[in-house]
Amino acid sequence: MLVLLILAMLGMAEARASAVVRSFDGSTTQSLNRLIRRLDAGMGSSNLTLSCANRCGHLTFSYPFGIGAGCFRNPEFSLICNHTTNPPKLFLHDGSSTSTTQVVGDIYPSGMSVNFWGKHLQFSSFFVNFSKTIPMKSGLDAYNMSWTPGKTFSLLSTMSLSVIACDLDVYLVHKDLGNRELICKVSCPSIEIAEQVYRQDRHGPGSCSFTYSALTVRTLEFQFVPHKTSKIKTQSRLNILWDTIDITINILIIWSILDQTSCSRSMEDSNYACVSHHSECTVPLADKGYICRCISGYEGNPYISGGCSAVHEYNSRPLKANCSRRCGNISVPFPFGIEEGCSARKTFKLNCSDTTPPVLWHNNGFVEVTYINVNEGLLGIKYESSVGDESFNIMLQSSEADEPNLYVNPLESASVQWAVANLTCQEAEKNTSGYACVSVHSFCLGVISSMEGYVGYRCACLRGFEGNPYIPDGCEDIDECKRTPGLCKGNCQNTIGNYTCTKCPDHTEYDITKMQCTPVRKQNFYLGIVIGLSSGLGMLLFGLTTIFLVQRWKRDVQKKLRRKYFRRNNGLLLEQLISGDENASERKKIFSFEELKRATNNFDPARILGRGGHGTVYKGILSNQHVVAIKKSQIIREGEISDFINEVAILSQINHRNIVKLFGCCLETEVPLLVYDFIPNGSLFESLHHDSSNMVSLTWNDCLRIASEAAGALCYLHSAASISIFHRDVKSSNILLDTNNAAKVSDFGASRIVPIDQTHVATNVQGTFGYFDPEYYQTGQLNEKSDVYSFGVVLLELLIRKKPVFTAESGMDESLCNYFLLEIRSRQPKEIVAAQVLEEASEEEINGVASLAEKCLRLKGEERPTMKEVETTLQQLRMNRTNSSQVYPAVEYEMQGHQSMAMNLAGRTYNVTSQRSQNACYSLEQEFLASASLPR
Repeated sequence: MLVLLILAMLGMAEARASAVVRSFDGSTTQSLNRLIRRLDAGMGSSNLTLSCANRCGHLTFSYPFGIGAGCFRNPEFSLICNHTTNPPKLFLHDGSSTSTTQVVGDIYPSGMSVNFWGKHLQFSSFFVNFSKTIPMKSGLDAYNMSWTPGKTFSLLSTMSLSVIACDLDVYLVHKDLGNRELICKVSCPSIEIAEQVYRQDRHGPGSCSFTYSALTVRTLEFQFVPHKTSKIKTQSRLNILWDTIDITINILIIWSILDQTSCSRSMEDSNYACVSHHSECTVPLADKGYICRCISGYEGNPYISGGCSAVHEYNSRPLKANCSRRCGNISVPFPFGIEEGCSARKTFKLNCSDTTPPVLWHNNGFVEVTYINVNEGLLGIKYESSVGDESFNIMLQSSEADEPNLYVNPLESASVQWAVANLTCQEAEKNTSGYACVSVHSFCLGVISSMEGYVGYRCACLRGFEGNPYIPDGCEDIDECKRTPGLCKGNCQNTIGNYTCTKCPDHTEYDITKMQCTPVRKQNFYLGIVIGLSSGLGMLLFGLTTIFLVQRWKRDVQKKLRRKYFRRNNGLLLEQLISGDENASERKKIFSFEELKRATNNFDPARILGRGGHGTVYKGILSNQHVVAIKKSQIIREGEISDFINEVAILSQINHRNIVKLFGCCLETEVPLLVYDFIPNGSLFESLHHDSSNMVSLTWNDCLRIASEAAGALCYLHSAASISIFHRDVKSSNILLDTNNAAKVSDFGASRIVPIDQTHVATNVQGTFGYFDPEYYQTGQLNEKSDVYSFGVVLLELLIRKKPVFTAESGMDESLCNYFLLEIRSRQPKEIVAAQVLEEASEEEINGVASLAEKCLRLKGEERPTMKEVETTLQQLRMNRTNSSQVYPAVEYEMQGHQSMAMNLAGRTYNVTSQRSQNACYSLEQEFLASASLPR
């Protein structure tokens, strides 16, 4: 409970230890620095001597800590600044030649206090980062590591631990109890997977976070035990995962003065540390030694003489003359300031960096200030990207213990409201010496937060005035007449805080161009009318003639361009083939662009059904009321043209009830448009992963049937069609569902046709992440087993009802394939499937589909089943699900059809009902395919 209370004081009570530091390679050093700066109650910037450094890179520190002889209290407080890095890094001086304990937070002399169950506890702290690498050797059963930062320091047990290695268990050793505690397991399923994850995330292969229940400890001890089945993988290009153990610990160090064991004894000692006036000794959280702090109403460094100074309230005037009021191109008006004595209070002091260009920071270092609007009470802000959302509510609070919080939580907006004091306007006006609204034409108004209620008051200029209400005569009159020309339809006269309008004198009128009253010109009224009408009529006729000629010219250009595209896309050849083949004309039709334009209401965005990697699909209604889906390329590239022609050629050659049917095409555009039957029920992906209230609900029977139908379609493509076709982009979003929820395999833009005498084809690697065949990715050689691997991922979606790449409980993206292969080793399939599947499916069916998916996902393609074997397995599961005495006729007929097809596969033939139709189909489509010059 006390550990959590302390973390709550640090602004991270709702975050686990892993949220304390988001990475262990130093990327959040500045964030930790600024968080500690805000949280340490009394910031002291004084040092023991003027020659002692108090900064290393972005970090600051104060006595009793220091760098160099005479700048620190004792060797335990000695620091080292490594200037060889950019920015420089700060380390504790642990006596070794190369220190491994890096300081990642500012060190301030005054600590912070908590009230725990009536007991007042005080502590001083800062964050450190300890790193160590242990080489692994063959034959060793365990590796031990211990860390003690020093006798002056205690370790707050809530920490973040990162272990980069593979195949080992991490134990926390409790020497006082004589036992050890398993805190995490690090496993890497294979070299390829580990390296792939390692390349994407430096801390992906193995890391863990934990919270130890003790309050403070002096020493941390760990033991790393390799798994017995693990061997050092010397063949790996990333040997760091198996040859070394990289340990990084980020933890809060609590420090105290150990000269004496109590405050009463310390005061009698000549080496008493609390040397400043208005300082006092207090017992630290670790209950060893003592720490110093400034008494209430004072702030600063209690460890140096004169270090504690009185806390000042709001200063209505700057204490320093000739203050600098600019940082780069940003104006810094009072009550803000960038120098000591130039701001109204310390929470309004800003820091201007010495970089090029300069950057204006809030004094806590978390927030970059982009502008200051004193009249509106707004501060433009930009958060540092490495700071977590859980710290937003404290980043703009005062860095002083006695300063009130005068900033309103911005809730990720680009600006934040602020107040000058947490008083009401009535209370503020009574304090004439500290009243902030000192300009004559200013007034007081309250600052109210929707979450925090009343915050305080701020000042603003009266209406008709602008400027700075916080300085004398800061609100100046606005000349509305000059600022807004044409404000009056007459003479405009500026007054103090307002303006007046008077009408133009007789025989004058207001001239908008001259913005003044001018004499009225006498003209021949009728002559003006005649001239105006004649000019208008002439311009109208000229405009109509021009529009007519331009429109006619555009139509001619469009016709020529469409004819050019038609010829380039082999439209003349296809037109001749269709006109000479009555069977082909029944199957396909060549549409004009105007027909498809009318069918889609000029390609209205409201008609868009979906977007994919190969184009945009629109819903169209033809003149005969036939509903179709029209595929149009969104970006015109040479590769897109090849993909669309490729899909035309492929769909022209296949005729299967579970493959989307090509209805026709349009060749009058730069990229051909495809027209195919409209599938009304969306995709399998939408039914599985979108809001079930808006989509078709699928039962387990439906899932088995859809999987079987899709497998049959892919089997047809691989082995039953006249030319083998590899789909290359099998995924649940490319399996559409018709009105009866029958599967329709679609999107052949990435597919490739394979000659009969070849088993694979070398292509540029394409596909969708999450469905990708690892073997195809490595070799670049596409074969039928690549579609089998992708279909295995679809089976996992049906079983587990998770997306191919989903967000795990840890917040990281995780591959569904990796998740399944890892979980199936230690758990039964029924323990990892979705609740609906567990409720509707039998254990035999779950085990059967899980086993089939595992075979499809094998890394080596030769070990995967063929699509025919996949289809047969799914059909058998469907048959077993029915009553043995009642076989559905449709299923029986389908199984007989597949058995007949399987018998014909040995001779690479495919029987169809009408031989005449088949010959007509191929005579047309093969000739069109040959003319298209498709890439192989």
